[in-house]
Amino acid sequence: MMRGFGAEVTREGDIFTVLPGGYRATTYAVEPDASTASYFFAAAAISPGREVTVPGLGAGALQGDLRFVDVLERMGAEVRVTADSTTVRGTGTLDGLTVNMRDISDTMPTLAAVAPYAAGPVRIEDVANTRVKECDRLEACAENLRRMGITVATGPDWIEIRPGTPRPAEIATHGDHRMAMSFAVTSLRTAPGVTFDDPGCVRKTFPAFHETFAALRRAW
Repeated sequence: MMRGFGAEVTREGDIFTVLPGGYRATTYAVEPDASTASYFFAAAAISPGREVTVPGLGAGALQGDLRFVDVLERMGAEVRVTADSTTVRGTGTLDGLTVNMRDISDTMPTLAAVAPYAAGPVRIEDVANTRVKECDRLEACAENLRRMGITVATGPDWIEIRPGTPRPAEIATHGDHRMAMSFAVTSLRTAPGVTFDDPGCVRKTFPAFHETFAALRRAW
């Protein structure tokens, strides 16, 4: 991004060097938020035959969280990445896996929320940093999955979720937008009755999330 605005930046290993020279005005395409896109990608992955395409997030995207679709692909979803868009399609099959999500940890709750629909256990590792976000996301995910009748184990930096059929429950958001948005995806395949103790917490990043997600549900 800095180079796009005219800066001279070089990298050697973990060292970045920025030369003097300033920035210049330019026309710049702002990418859609990859972390937020994860909820819609996950929704497609657990919905056989359904498809979601996000334009503006393609092969050259700068955001690491787009790698969430690689996890979905490993599990069995169909993923297509072009130069300027990414598409995920549900195939009706999701396999369990063990995955290191250290570098895409904001999408950990998204995966945890849909993990019960996999055919085998889903173990997410190296995500200790998620314990110091808006809430302790590892324990918040475990708490809500247990409320829905799912068997879960956690450790200092991991969570393991067993397959199961989530039942309706009130989701404890802990004021964390990612809890609300992640478990909205889970609710796509539960019986009616999933509620949120603080649905408005999504306003931090996506004030219209519930309306947008409801529109997707109606369209499907």
